Amino acid sequence: MSRVHRVVFPLRVLLVVVFAALAAAEVWAVPGLVPDIAEPSTEQVAVQWVMHAVLVLALGCVQVVIVCTWQLLTLVTTDRIFSASALPWVNAIVSAMAGGWLVLLGAFVCSYYFVIDEVSDDPVLPGLLLVLLLVGAVAGLLMVVMRALLRQATALRTDMEAVI
Repeated sequence: MSRVHRVVFPLRVLLVVVFAALAAAEVWAVPGLVPDIAEPSTEQVAVQWVMHAVLVLALGCVQVVIVCTWQLLTLVTTDRIFSASALPWVNAIVSAMAGGWLVLLGAFVCSYYFVIDEVSDDPVLPGLLLVLLLVGAVAGLLMVVMRALLRQATALRTDMEAVI
């Protein structure tokens, strides 16, 4: 058994655990994270719904990345990772990361204009969202580079198989 095959099984176990934890977070933790206000104003209710939607959408994007990673691991175990069948999964990861980033950008804009002005004067939420935006941008751009490398490796492998 190669080293890669010995790593795939524990990685899949961890992916299942993380996926289940994210699903549980969507059901139980997200409603608890959204602040409960005794007599909310219209603005506060809107902010609560936006926060809830952003959290669920962001966690959903991470779950899409987990499913795509699972499929790429299947391609690794069958030695087909450097084939055209891997590109749709990598494209889905890039799309999910871009979608998650856009959701966070929307949350940042909403938090900047509504949370600070209407609901709270605490700048922690916009600051946290800004950090997440920066980290998300770096991760997304790295995935774009990795996709380009996968395309090059796929083309090289196809050329090598044609020669052999």
